[in-house]
Amino acid sequence: MPETIAPGARPTRDDSGGRPPVVLGRPLRVLAWLSFLAEVIIIGTGGAVRLTGSGLGCSDWPLCTPESLVPIYEVQGIHGIIEFGNRLMTGVVGLLAIAVLLLTLKALGGRRSVVSALWFALGGIVAGAAFFAIAMLFVEEAFPFFTLGLILATITGAVHSLRITPQRRDLSLLAWLVLIGVVAQAFVGGITVLTGLNPFIVGFHYATSLILVCVTAAYLVRARQQGGQRVSVVPRWFAVLSHVTGLALAATIFFGVLTTGSGPHSGDANVIRDGFDATVLAHVHSWPGYILAALVVTLTVSAWMLRLPPRRWLIVLAIAIVVQIGVGIWQAREGLPEILVGIHMVLASLSAAAYTVTVLKLKRPVESGEDAVRSARA
Repeated sequence: MPETIAPGARPTRDDSGGRPPVVLGRPLRVLAWLSFLAEVIIIGTGGAVRLTGSGLGCSDWPLCTPESLVPIYEVQGIHGIIEFGNRLMTGVVGLLAIAVLLLTLKALGGRRSVVSALWFALGGIVAGAAFFAIAMLFVEEAFPFFTLGLILATITGAVHSLRITPQRRDLSLLAWLVLIGVVAQAFVGGITVLTGLNPFIVGFHYATSLILVCVTAAYLVRARQQGGQRVSVVPRWFAVLSHVTGLALAATIFFGVLTTGSGPHSGDANVIRDGFDATVLAHVHSWPGYILAALVVTLTVSAWMLRLPPRRWLIVLAIAIVVQIGVGIWQAREGLPEILVGIHMVLASLSAAAYTVTVLKLKRPVESGEDAVRSARA
């Protein structure tokens, strides 16, 4: 039988301290969905940059060239446009992250929380400018230090915001993590260009983008639930097996990133790969993939037999994994065509998002005393 509240345990209140439940307006919900979709899309546009050999379409950062913010078609051609388009998508992702954060803070902490975040934003610009001015005295490429100042200010703002947020700190934390991740991504993206598309940094850039997809997915799930204490709704063995499945998924993605880093799609014809044998890595990448598939099938069958709450999302995860394996085998047999590699990259992010939702469904919020009575009578 699934685990429930221990006998004699008293349901706890939401973390609102007795305040009315948080109401998230429709605009915030729509923006949260757009933020999730944008995080998935930017993986696709980033993949397009790499798969079309446009990684150095813009040779500089944050400008496209030392003389121009935008690409010059006569000089850089379509590669410059593709790379610059991905940079513009980063701006869209950033604006959505800011909008979701500010609306979340307004819903949770009111005007005080929003004003505090805006002050930290101003402080971040000042700190970034100071970092930039100091770095110019020692290095030629100083702009990454401006971004570093923004990251530090954003992290500081997040810590302060969480301290003054009166309720639903889980939503506040998730919204801040997305913004911090986007700013950090801009920093890593700049380093990627300045290091000439180092394959390890490119792989890290993709992995962090995938994590942001999972965080935005987690926000969507938690936004539909009440806060406070959560209790397990599945047997302990099922929860353990679910987390083991997460390790298999992480290993599959990790070796997939290494495999791509040793394959033919480096982002530019003159970029040196990471030195690993792509053929060997392709097989190593498949092993945790097949283990992952077996674990997901086991969880899915068990969940439906026991009628556990995560069963519907496990169906989604199982379909994503099966399609992912099919595309992986197809692309390997066809010599890694660009379109299939791109689909494989996006599917990996969707698989990770589906797994994130599944894990969050392993627990449910504890009902208030009044809700518990109503549930018992129903």
